[in-house]
Amino acid sequence: MAPKLPDSVEELRAAGNLSFRNGQFAEAATLYSRALRMLQAQGSSDPEKESVLYSNRAACHLKDGNCIDCIKDCTSALALVPFGMKPLLRRASAYEALEKYTLAYMDYLTVLQIDDSVTSALEGSSRGGISSRPSWNPLCDPACLSRMTRALMDSFGPEWRQKLPSVPLVPVSAQKRWECSPSGYRKETAKSKSKEATATKSRVPSAGDVERARVLKEEGNELVKKGNHKQAIEKYNESLWFSNLESATYSNRALCHLVLKQYKEAVKDCTEALRLDGKNVKAFYRRAQAYKALKDYKASFADINNLLQIEPRNGPAQKLRQEVNQSLN
Repeated sequence: MAPKLPDSVEELRAAGNLSFRNGQFAEAATLYSRALRMLQAQGSSDPEKESVLYSNRAACHLKDGNCIDCIKDCTSALALVPFGMKPLLRRASAYEALEKYTLAYMDYLTVLQIDDSVTSALEGSSRGGISSRPSWNPLCDPACLSRMTRALMDSFGPEWRQKLPSVPLVPVSAQKRWECSPSGYRKETAKSKSKEATATKSRVPSAGDVERARVLKEEGNELVKKGNHKQAIEKYNESLWFSNLESATYSNRALCHLVLKQYKEAVKDCTEALRLDGKNVKAFYRRAQAYKALKDYKASFADINNLLQIEPRNGPAQKLRQEVNQSLN
């Protein structure tokens, strides 16, 4: 008896995933195209499902070296569901292959806004098929960003960063979407984060990386002075890709998170800053502020006391201690 042909959108998508895993990319693209036509013919308003099908077909085009159609499909996917990480990464890879480095760089930086731990979240295995994480993530490869940086510098000169268009600001709602991933994905992400943390800590940045990180941090500081905290976070993110050994970069990014009321992120950054420099007064103060906002008054009080042991006459810390003490009582 002949096998039953797929006759629903879900069956066509599953068949496409199987073909992709088996390396039959043209066949997978055909199946995704049929699923798209069927979904559109049904008149069903399901942008998430339609976006995934475009993104999956884009992956097939990318595997076959068809970068133009990959970019078209990724753009269609992003028009339906803005700030999707997979189509952004696939489009960035296609742009880079076409040596359109400015566009590739902008997409990569947009991904970093969505999830600044994306190197671990998308670190790769193609074994899971098309619906799993991309098999290669250029953000895991410092050489990739360095290569694009060099290409952009060759094209635009030393002031190339000032000549780039603005990176689209990712709304918090798009960032939270990745916090609601299925439990299996979160488990895989947690495992990858552990591996990435170990790999990152063991990598010693070159002198060039340290200098690039310093310049980017200073650019972030200038944006903070102008009140552009979201854009400053982008600069600090980029700085930390080149070197994650600077305590001040984490505590400066924590300040931005505080202003944007992203208190848990501020706590994480301050904790990392203090791991690198146990006497970072700003990190103690900002973490105490974040804990206070999260109503964890005991933790806030402890941080203020630690700060005052380093700087007993720190006026803002003394005032904050009084405020926290009132909340404790």
